[in-house]
Amino acid sequence: MPDDSTARGFTGLLKLPATTRSPWWELTRRLLMALALLVFTVLLVYFDRDGYRDGTDIRPGHPNGTVDLSDAIYYTTVTLSTTGYGDIAPFSQGARLINAFAITPLRIAFLVLLIGTTLEVLASQGREMFRVARWRKHMDQHVVVIGYGTKGRSAVDTLVSNGTSRDSVVVVDPGSVAQEEAHADGLAIVTGDATRREVLRRAHVESARQVIITTARDDTTVLATLTVRQLNPDAYIVAAVREGDNVPLVRQSGADSVITSSDAVGRLLGLASFSPNLGSVMEDLLTYGEGLEVAQRDLLVNEVGKAPQSLPDQVIAVVRDEKVYRYFDPTVTLLARGDELIVVRPARELPWAPRPGTHNEAGSDEEE
Repeated sequence: MPDDSTARGFTGLLKLPATTRSPWWELTRRLLMALALLVFTVLLVYFDRDGYRDGTDIRPGHPNGTVDLSDAIYYTTVTLSTTGYGDIAPFSQGARLINAFAITPLRIAFLVLLIGTTLEVLASQGREMFRVARWRKHMDQHVVVIGYGTKGRSAVDTLVSNGTSRDSVVVVDPGSVAQEEAHADGLAIVTGDATRREVLRRAHVESARQVIITTARDDTTVLATLTVRQLNPDAYIVAAVREGDNVPLVRQSGADSVITSSDAVGRLLGLASFSPNLGSVMEDLLTYGEGLEVAQRDLLVNEVGKAPQSLPDQVIAVVRDEKVYRYFDPTVTLLARGDELIVVRPARELPWAPRPGTHNEAGSDEEE
C-alpha cells in the first residue's frame, strides 16, 4: 500500500475528465428529484394525517377537521414552498417532530434544488458570455488552425514548443472528436465548416496573422484557402494537400506555402528504405526538441560580406528580399545586410529564438 507522499503524487498527476451532460438532461434530472421530494413528503404527511388538523370550516366528509390525501398534497406544496397559510397544522407531538426533523430538511433541499438550478444556469451562462467577450476583445494577430487531425495537432505542438501561447491559437473543425481533443489541449475551437464565411469570422480570421489549413480533402483546402484569403489579404497561409497535382491550384487560391503530405511521406519512406541512416537524419530534422533542428535566424553584423559556407552555423539557405536562395546560389555568394539565414543547429536552441544569434553570440548592436 503506497504511503501518503506517494498518494499525493498520484493525486497531482491524475486528472479525471470532466463529465459533460446536456442542459436539458440536467434540468430534467433536477425536476424529477424535486418531484420525488414532493411525493415523499405528501406520503409522509398522509400516513401521519391523524396528527394534523384543518383549521378552516369543517367541510362535508371532513369531520373534526380531518386531513385526507388532497389536504396532504396541499399542505406539502405550501410547506415546501415556504408559503405557509397556517390553515393546516400539526398538533400531535409525533407530527410536530416529523415536521421538525424530516419535513424541514426536505423543505430546505427542495428550495436548494430549484433555486440552485436557476442560479447555476444563470451563473454558467454569465461566465461563458464573459469568457467569450474577453476572448474576442484580446484575439488579434493570432493563429487559426483549420482541421484538428494528426497534422493539425502536430502543427499546434510545433507552434507551442517554439513559444506560441495556446491562448493565441484557435482551431476550426466541424467534428465533435476534434472539439473534445482541442478542449483537452487547452485550445479554443470554433465548430463548423471552414469554407463558410460566418464560421471563419467567429474565429476572427480577418485579424489573424497566420492560418494553417490541414483539412482531410484537397477540394476543401482550396475552398477554405479562397475564403480565408478573401477575408484576410495579409495573413500568411500554410496549407497541406494530399496530392502534388493540387499544389498549383492551392497556391492560386491564395496559399503562401503548400506542403504535399503524401509526397513528403513517400520521400521519407524511400530514403529510409534506401539509406536507413539518411532516413534517421531526416526524421531528426523534422522532430523538434531533440537532436538537430532547422531554424531561421537574422544575420549578425560581423557576418556581413562573408560567404555562407564560412559561417560556424551549417547554412543551407539564405532569405533575401523575401526570396529563398540555396547557400551555393551565385546571388548570395556574399552575405548582405538584411539577409536571414536558414541553418541546421542543435535542438537545445529555440528554432525561432527572438535574439539574433544561435550559440550565445552577442546581439548585432553590441557587435557594432
